[in-house]
Amino acid sequence: MSLSDEERRSLEELERELASTDPDLASELTSGRPRGEAARTILGTLAVLGGFAMVIAGIMTQLVVLGVLGFLLASAGAYWLLAGTWLRRRFGTHDDDPAP
Repeated sequence: MSLSDEERRSLEELERELASTDPDLASELTSGRPRGEAARTILGTLAVLGGFAMVIAGIMTQLVVLGVLGFLLASAGAYWLLAGTWLRRRFGTHDDDPAP
């Protein structure tokens, strides 16, 4: 199904208005990256690295609790890091899916 010339012009006008009123949202929609994606990536990566450091410190000091906490932190960071990217695409969870 294709758009008529009038519909195409209306959409282009709406796009120009959006770009002038909310340039951040317009660039987000153009790029396809949701807001906060960079922060999610940074925090997830830091949590994974911090968790690994805690696991290694737990092994070196022979504190099981520190190793377990590090593993949990690394796991949570990996989930946070991946939840916004491939998990959503892999299992097809979208905000615009119709309710059952």
